[in-house]
Formats: sequence, C-alpha cells, structure tokens
Amino acid sequence: MTKDMNEEAQNARHAEKMKKKKVARDKILATKTIEKGLIIVHTGKGKGKSTAAFGMAFRSLGHGHKIAVIQFVKGAWNSGEKQVLEKFPELVTIRSMGEGFTWETQDRQKDIDNARSAWETAKELILDPSIRFVLMDELNIVLRYDYLPIEEVVSFLKDEKPDDTHVVITGRNAKEELIEIADLVTDMTQIKHPFRSGVKAQEGIEF
Repeated sequence: MTKDMNEEAQNARHAEKMKKKKVARDKILATKTIEKGLIIVHTGKGKGKSTAAFGMAFRSLGHGHKIAVIQFVKGAWNSGEKQVLEKFPELVTIRSMGEGFTWETQDRQKDIDNARSAWETAKELILDPSIRFVLMDELNIVLRYDYLPIEEVVSFLKDEKPDDTHVVITGRNAKEELIEIADLVTDMTQIKHPFRSGVKAQEGIEF
C-alpha cells in the first residue's frame, strides 16, 4: 500500500469513527433540556479560581447581560478585571467590600462586619431581576473563618435565589454544605507556582 493509499484509509476510518461519535453525542445532547440559573463554586489551592470566574463574567457581559461582582476580601486590590468592568457601568455593578485578607486587617470584628455588609449587598443584587450573573469573589474565605453562618448562605441560595440567576462563588476551602447545593464545582489543583521560586505577584497575571 502506498503512502497516499494508507493516508486515505486512515482518513476514512477517522471519518467513520467521528460520524459514530457525533450520533452518540447528539443523542446525549437531546436529553439535556433544562435551562436554569446555576450555583457555581471555584475552590482548591491552585491559582485561577477568581480568574475563571471573571472569565464567566466577561462571557455573560459579552451577551449583553447585566452582571454584579461583590469582592468579599480583595477590595483593596486594583485589579485588571475591575478596571475593565468599570468601563461598562450600564451593565456592571461592582462592590468592593473587603479590606484585604484577614492576616492583613488583623481585626476579627471588622472582618465580620465587612463580611456581613458584603453579604447583605450580595443578597440585594442576587434578588435584582435585571441582573443575570452575580460573582461573590472570595466568599469561601469568610465562610471558612465563620464570619458568616454557612447555614444562612446555603438557605438563601437554595430558597431565595431567582431561578434564572447564575451565582459564582470563589475561594479556597469551600464548605461541604456549599458544595452539596452547587450545580458545578471545580477544584483548582496546584502543580507548580512561581511564588515558590521567589516570583512576586505580577500585574496582568495575579491582578
């Protein structure tokens, strides 16, 4: 068999294989008919939790949806994402409620008060019928330190979140109760990070 004939046979086998795969895939897709607002959790020790969440925010914004971002911890950061989103005031609401990580503030009561204020704001935005997508950035951090009762957060998301509103929650150490009610959970796994080699957080990469 010549090289051309062998290539032609491989192409034919590939086409047949992909044809069968498409039939199977189409059958699966035909069963997926539900459309609803999702509860999405990005957690884990790896980098990219907030980055991926902001990517979803930009995607939603690209479709003309109104979105809201509540930053529970990183409010003091002047991030690139924040600067971009602020260019679309008619579609984007941003509330930076935190004052930095708890080891920076070193004031537990202030952290609790900030968390409560951010949560009350988040609830208002989630209940706003004009907003399609809400990102609660680093909510998992305040839940980890019990600055907010996990039961209260879970109860609201289960019983009061509008059916067509997407809610994304980021931060390490997501609580099991939150994972249980979520529709989509991603655990970012760290394999390698430049910080361990002495590289500082850099503009355009970490913020």
